[in-house]
Amino acid sequence: MNRKRTLWITTTAIFIALLVTTQHVTAAMSQFVTGSIVNFILVAATILVGVSSGIVIGVISPILAFLIIGRPPFPMVVPFIMLGNVVQVITVYLIARKVFDKINWVAYTRMGVAVIVSSLLKFVVVWVGVVHIALPFLIPQALPPQVAMMSAAFSWPQLVTALIGSTIAMAVMPRLMRALRISQSRE
Repeated sequence: MNRKRTLWITTTAIFIALLVTTQHVTAAMSQFVTGSIVNFILVAATILVGVSSGIVIGVISPILAFLIIGRPPFPMVVPFIMLGNVVQVITVYLIARKVFDKINWVAYTRMGVAVIVSSLLKFVVVWVGVVHIALPFLIPQALPPQVAMMSAAFSWPQLVTALIGSTIAMAVMPRLMRALRISQSRE
């Protein structure tokens, strides 16, 4: 196995371990804490490791959340969360993948656009998928309080957590990538 592939596997595994730890430790906390950290991990992995790493983590994240903390309460919701994560990761990659080579006002503008567009797209995919498809058609046995709780959880909080997590990632990643370049140049 070559060095690049080994590095990809190792780094992706580290991000997955961070994700599992986050989901477990913050399970009793607000959705805003857990969701923001999960979105940070998705965007940071995409920028640092690559779009394939972000996709893998985005697909694994809701499965692990369901298995570890029992959220969401219905497994039929998981594919819509996966799709939202993948849309977010791909959007960030397409808009901001090259901006970290040279940080200037154009790079910061593209990072801002990536944060806003990816967060909005993720929100729309998850909200439509869960609230307008899964709840009425795939989970007809859900009780009214469950529908109300899930409708609230998978609406505007998804946008807020995506914005918070990706904004923090965009703020941290230029410095982290610079530190990594300096570290690699000393090897």
